[in-house]
Amino acid sequence: MEAFGAPGIAPTWASSDKDLVGTALGTSRVWFTLGHGILNEVFWPSTGEPQIRDLGFIVAREGAWYEVKRLRNYTLSTPAPEIPLPLVVHQGEGYTLELEFLADPARDVMLVHYRLQGEGFRLYPLLAPHLGGSGQGNTAWLEGAALYAQKEGAALCWLAEPGFARASAGFVGYSDGWQDFRHNGAMTWQFSRAQGGNVALMGELLTGEGVLALGLARTPEGAHTLAASSLAEGFSSLKARYLKGWQDWAHQLQIEGENPQLTGLARTSAMVLKVHEDTTYPGAVVASLSTPWGPTHDDPGGYHLVWPRDAVEVGLALQMAGQVADAGRMLAYLVATQARDGSWPQNFYPDGRPYWQGLQLDEVALPVLLAARLAEEGHLSERVGAARMVQQALRFIANNGPYSPQDRWEENAGANPYTLGVQVAALVAGAAFLEEPERSYALSLADDWNARIEEWTFVQNTPLDQQYGLRGHYVRIRPPGALGLRGRVRVQNRGGECLSAQELISLDFLYLVRLGLRTPHDPRIQDTLRLVEALLRVETPGGVFYHRYNHDGYGEHADGRPFDGTGVGRAWPLLSGERGHYALLSGEDPRRYLEAMARSASAGGLIPEQVWDGAPIPERGLFPGRPTGSAMPLVWAHAEYLKLFLAWRKGRPAERISSVAERYQRPRPLAVLHWRSDTPYIAIPPGRTLLLEEARPFALHFGFDGWQGTQELAAVPVGLGRFGVFLKADLLQGHRSLEFTRRFEEGWEGQDHTVLLAKK
Repeated sequence: MEAFGAPGIAPTWASSDKDLVGTALGTSRVWFTLGHGILNEVFWPSTGEPQIRDLGFIVAREGAWYEVKRLRNYTLSTPAPEIPLPLVVHQGEGYTLELEFLADPARDVMLVHYRLQGEGFRLYPLLAPHLGGSGQGNTAWLEGAALYAQKEGAALCWLAEPGFARASAGFVGYSDGWQDFRHNGAMTWQFSRAQGGNVALMGELLTGEGVLALGLARTPEGAHTLAASSLAEGFSSLKARYLKGWQDWAHQLQIEGENPQLTGLARTSAMVLKVHEDTTYPGAVVASLSTPWGPTHDDPGGYHLVWPRDAVEVGLALQMAGQVADAGRMLAYLVATQARDGSWPQNFYPDGRPYWQGLQLDEVALPVLLAARLAEEGHLSERVGAARMVQQALRFIANNGPYSPQDRWEENAGANPYTLGVQVAALVAGAAFLEEPERSYALSLADDWNARIEEWTFVQNTPLDQQYGLRGHYVRIRPPGALGLRGRVRVQNRGGECLSAQELISLDFLYLVRLGLRTPHDPRIQDTLRLVEALLRVETPGGVFYHRYNHDGYGEHADGRPFDGTGVGRAWPLLSGERGHYALLSGEDPRRYLEAMARSASAGGLIPEQVWDGAPIPERGLFPGRPTGSAMPLVWAHAEYLKLFLAWRKGRPAERISSVAERYQRPRPLAVLHWRSDTPYIAIPPGRTLLLEEARPFALHFGFDGWQGTQELAAVPVGLGRFGVFLKADLLQGHRSLEFTRRFEEGWEGQDHTVLLAKK
C-alpha cells in the first residue's frame, strides 16, 4: 500500500554536532558520521556525496517508547584514540542499547551491530535516505526481507540479520515511522511504498541482538548483493579486518607525548584527517563530513568539498606526523586538479568539478609549500610532476598577485598579510624547482613583495592605535582601489555594512612569523597582537579562543538562531592554534592553547569550526566554549591542532621552509624594485635597479626630469610569463624623476607615469 503525505516535509541534513567520523582502510567507498549517539550521514561513493540523513533507533514496549537520539543519555568509546571503531551505549528507563558501527573494508556497506537489553523492549531502527545528495525525489519500498530506496543513479538496500519482523515506508512528517509512534504510541502502519519525495523506512527487528547492513550501489540489485555478502561473511570477521587496517596505519604515526589528553587528541586528529581522504579519488580531502547548520537546509555541498587550503593543511600535518605516503597522495591529487592557468578553484567536489567560483591566491601558493616541505624532507617521490605544478602555480601568482580576489575567509578582495606572506614563501620555496631566469625572477619578486607587506597592510596613528596606545597595526585587508588603506571594506554576512579598512583586524598577520618572514619580537607584530588580545580574544570556561575578525557576521544570531546569511561571528578553535604557534615561536608555552582546543572537542574528540561565546542558551544546546551549529569536525582545525602539538614537540612549525626562513632571518636589502601598474612605486631610494614589468610585451618610452633625453627600450622576458625593462641604478643616478609610458601591440597605453628618484 502506498504511503500518504507525498512528498513529505522539506528535507534537511542532520545536525553538525557529530560524535565521531569513520571509514574502512580498504577498497570500501563508504564514510560514516555519528551524532547524538546514532548514525548520521553516510557518504558513497566519494566523500562529497552523502546518501542518508541518519539511521536512528526507537526503543519501545507496551505503553512506552523512546527515541534514543533525543534522550542523549549515552557513552561512546573506541579501542584507541586513533581507531574509529565506535561503541555507543544508550541507557534508558529499563533498557540498555549497545551499537557498534563500522564500514566493510572490502564492500560499499555500512554495518551496525546492535544489542538491546530490557524486559519487553523491541527495537525499531529508522532510516532517512537522501540519495544523490538530497532528500528530495527519493523512493522507498519493501521487497521480501529487504528495505530499499532509490533515486536516479543511486540505490540502497537495508538488510537485518536475523531479520525484520515487519517494516514500513513513508513520507517524512506524515507517514514515517516516527510519526506512527508519535500519533499511535506503537508501530501500527505498514506501507509498502513511498514514491518521489522525502521518504523514510522503519522496521521492527526480530530479536534484541543482530546486525544491520546498509548496501550502496548504482542499482537496487547491486546494493542487495553487497549487503547480503557482508552479512554472509559475518560482523566479527569484518570487524577484525577493519581493526587491523587502522592498527597498521596507526603503527606509522610519530605522535608521542607526556600529557595523555593532549597526545590522545593529537592521535585522534590524525585519524580524523585520514578519514576525510577519499578512496574513489585518493588524495582528495574534504573540509568536513558535516553540513553547518544542517537541520536548516538541504544544500548538497555542505563542507564535503575540497578546499586546496584545507587539503594542504592536512598534508602538512600528516607528513609531520609520519604519514608521508598520505601527504604524497594529497600532493598528487593537487597536481591533478590544477587548472591549465596554474590556479585551483575556490573549492570543488572530490572528482574535481568546481563548486564555488571564487579565487584565492593563498590556495594557489599553499600547494607549492607542500611540495617544498616534502622535497626538503626527502619525501618527494615524483619531482617532475611537482616541478611542473610549481612552475604553473608561481606563474599564476606572478601574473595575478599580490592582491587576491578573495582572502582566506572567502569574503573580500585585496591585500591581506596572510595571503601576501604565503605568496612570498611560495615564490622562495618554489624557486628551487625552477630553472634560470625564472628562479632569479621568483626570488627577486618575493623580496620585493616581502619588503612591501607593511606598505600595503600596516597603518599608523589611527583611532584604534590612539585608543590602545599603539604605534600602528596590521589591518585585516587592504581593499582594492585608489584609496587603499584609507578605503572601506564591505563586511560580508552583515547586510551590506561597510567599515573603514583601518578598523578591521584579524590574526592573519601571525603567519608572517610562522613562515619566517618576520620575527616574533617585531614591534609591529607585537603591537597588532595587543590589539587582537583586546578585540578578538574570548575567555570561556574551556579556555581562550579568538574571532576571525571584529564585526564578523558568520555565526549564530545573538539569540542563538542558526546562521541564515547574517549573524554574529563566533570564536574559532583553529585560531587558538594559530595563537599557540606564535606563542611557541616567541618562547612561550603553547600548552594553554592546545588545552583550549581540546576542551572544545566532542565526546569522540572532534574539534568544531566555531564555539559559542555568549551567555548559555540551553534550549538551543549552546554553551560557552562548546561547539555551535557550525561544521564539526573541521579538518583545518584538526590539522592546526596536530601541527601545533608536533611543533611543540619538535620546535618548528610545519609551514616553515628552511629556504624561506634563512632568506629572511635578517632584513634583506632590495636589489631590484618591481614596478607594476597595480603596485607602482611613487618614489625609490638611490642605488636600486627598477624593473618595469607587465604580463605582455611592450616598448618602454621614457625620459628624466620632465621627459628630458627620451629613450625607448623593448621589454624582454624576465621569467614566469612576465616581460620587463631593467633600468639600472647607474642610469637613474643623478636624476630627480623618471617619466615613462608604454606601447603595446595594440598601441600606446594612453597614460604617463612618474617615479621620483631620491638622491644619495
